[in-house]
Amino acid sequence: MSRCIVGVMDPDKLQEREREIADGKCQPRRGEPTVWFPSTSSLAAVLSDDNRALLRTIRESKPGSLAALAELTGRKPSNLSRTLKTMASYGLVEIQRSKGLLVPMVKTTEFLIILD
Repeated sequence: MSRCIVGVMDPDKLQEREREIADGKCQPRRGEPTVWFPSTSSLAAVLSDDNRALLRTIRESKPGSLAALAELTGRKPSNLSRTLKTMASYGLVEIQRSKGLLVPMVKTTEFLIILD
């Protein structure tokens, strides 16, 4: 688990930047965000107090399944699954399959936020 540098950038600018990187026209600089959000509101939604508490619970309790995590947090499994899929799309968590169960794993423990 590590520190994640998070940034906010307009999706069109981000897409252009990713194209330039793919074409070799520019390279990401050291210390630059590795996770990008399209807006501060989406950043706030994904890294809300409740979701950071969820990350802490996963990290500290190491639940063996989504059902176990739902029981620990008191959240409905469908809500929990949707939240974790969103977090996984940003690379904050990983959902591994183990013995037929989905097991959440936290990939980052600290966030450094850089705003454009």
